[in-house]
Amino acid sequence: MRFEVLADADAVAARAASLIAAAARDAVIARGRFVFAVSGGRTPWAMLRLLAREDVPWPRVHVVQVDERVAPANDPDRNLTHLNETLLANAQIDADHIHAMPVEATDLTDAVRRYEAMLRALSGTPPVLDLVHLGLGPDGHTASLVPGDPALRVTDADVTLTEPYQGHRRMTLTYPIIDRARWLLWIVTGADKVAALTKLRAGSRDIPGGRVRSDKAEVLADRQAAP
Repeated sequence: MRFEVLADADAVAARAASLIAAAARDAVIARGRFVFAVSGGRTPWAMLRLLAREDVPWPRVHVVQVDERVAPANDPDRNLTHLNETLLANAQIDADHIHAMPVEATDLTDAVRRYEAMLRALSGTPPVLDLVHLGLGPDGHTASLVPGDPALRVTDADVTLTEPYQGHRRMTLTYPIIDRARWLLWIVTGADKVAALTKLRAGSRDIPGGRVRSDKAEVLADRQAAP
């Protein structure tokens, strides 16, 4: 795991945007498209606004979701709401290249299967994403893989549903597809992340984030979060 500490959250967002843009250009040259999974969070939304200004081959870029709350369209808790405000509104990306998790479906089990099928169509069988962006909660969760949830034990599916967490059930990518990604980019900011980031660096399986493979991972942290 590579680890880089920057001055503050703004510097982390800018560095992440630059790295993602470079990865997109390389992926398009190598494979003709760039499939990028994005998580939510205040610093990531700043990152996406900056990414929209970068030199990115947008017609060849596809954005998928790492996780999403089961909530109505345009709900402020939805990651998709912020994806649309930060990326779709500012970048030259086609709206149908942002692949929303279908959390508004009546049959969520079927919705999970449909999202898995979409991922296979984009990235092969089994799907291999070019980049997965991950965050880290103070409790050590990443994606919507939270302490004690049955989703932590899923090994035979790439997408699953969680139990309620902070008021919502979630749809989330699972460890298998996260671990298959060509590159993992962690963005960790804020003083409340120090304990969790210490465990992540140590590879502690006591937290969900510590169970993600580390050999293809890079962590961008600000000084407040860095132990």
